[in-house]
Amino acid sequence: MNVVEKEAGVKTDICPTSKETFATVKQFVKHNFRHFNAAVVVDAAEAYVAHLNKGGKMFLTLAGAMSTAELGLSLAEMIRQDKVHAICCTGANLEEDIFNLVAHNHYERVPHYRQLSPKEEQELHSRGMNRVTDTCIPEDEAIRRIENEVLELWQDADKAGKSYFPYEYMYQLIRSGKIEKHYQVDPKDSWMVAACEKNLPIITPGWEDSTLGNIFVSHVIRKDIKSYHTVKSGLEQMGFLIDWYRANSSKESIGFFQIAGGIAGDFPICVVPLIQQDLQEDCKLWGYFCQISDSTTSFGSYSGAVPNEKITWGKLSEDTPRFVIESDASIVAPLIFAYVLGQ
Repeated sequence: MNVVEKEAGVKTDICPTSKETFATVKQFVKHNFRHFNAAVVVDAAEAYVAHLNKGGKMFLTLAGAMSTAELGLSLAEMIRQDKVHAICCTGANLEEDIFNLVAHNHYERVPHYRQLSPKEEQELHSRGMNRVTDTCIPEDEAIRRIENEVLELWQDADKAGKSYFPYEYMYQLIRSGKIEKHYQVDPKDSWMVAACEKNLPIITPGWEDSTLGNIFVSHVIRKDIKSYHTVKSGLEQMGFLIDWYRANSSKESIGFFQIAGGIAGDFPICVVPLIQQDLQEDCKLWGYFCQISDSTTSFGSYSGAVPNEKITWGKLSEDTPRFVIESDASIVAPLIFAYVLGQ
């Protein structure tokens, strides 16, 4: 029972009637989400809590444009309260939380994005407004505002013959205080700031498929940076993940909470069969699995593969709690996070 429930004198073993008010998001969700995908939201959230209560840890993956969707509003607190212990995300999610942090006031929302003509799209491009669904990221204020600061970090490492993971450069940027004067949102709502405070490991496979990854390559080609090895590769990140999984699964069960699909989910979940089949070492399978996705299995999409298929690949066991929520992660994930946090 959380503090709000204690103060409200609410019984948590029953749902309030429709005439009663809901003191927490958890109560609202338990009362209203009773069937279909909605019911799975409750099941997955309760299993998440149960996994943590048994001493387990949670590995979270982020695909899509969740940072631009400002998932940090709910994810940051999950990180600060030790409900998330490591993250695998696309390079875009890594950087776009920082972009929002320093340029939020310059973002533009386009609620009628479905009706935009090609000419209107071109006009947005001409103004340096990079559209992600209904949200435009301002080129100059977001991307170019931090490019020089990040370039300095790359060049310092390059000159010293050092190499770091993409997330480590972002942590260096945050800790340097160089961009703090540009903050346009409360840093408590930035999941990257929260992750930096916790020194959370962040895996970013395929980092070159991101704005900063593209910028890094351009500086190598222009000889501003000597070596591509200044940023550690995806293969090195897999090696790092193996070490992390070995260390953290030896005594505790590690859960896997996947938002959308793609490389952010596919890359890290393979660490278990890699250890067991390729290294031929014993290790625990993932101890919890939940995916929020709208991908369709019948199209041959691995991102839409049901959890049972992962049993055949040696990633999950027949006893692993398994959930798929076929819905919009920008709606569902904050609800689950609020439920887990007892808000």
